Amino acid sequence: MSFFIIDYIYDPAKDADAVRPVHRAYLRELYAAGSLKAAGPLLGTDPVRALLIVETPDEAAAAALSDADPMVVEGVVMKRSITEWNPVTGVFAQA
Repeated sequence: MSFFIIDYIYDPAKDADAVRPVHRAYLRELYAAGSLKAAGPLLGTDPVRALLIVETPDEAAAAALSDADPMVVEGVVMKRSITEWNPVTGVFAQA
């Protein structure tokens, strides 16, 4: 399993607030399943950005989780990047 950072940039023309409740419900499901390790908005960004840290077998699996996110499905995310991450220290570091 590998960690991936998913970086969302939201489209300011879309109503993120309308989608946020179902988005957060989806994130709770991912967390309960063990795939999502952390998520949240990047404060003070314009346009608004958010980060998700997921643990999946590969980048394709990370992309599939993001593809099913209501923020992506509803077109609120106008740009997304997925980057493999190797935490060497801290709570995400693998022994």
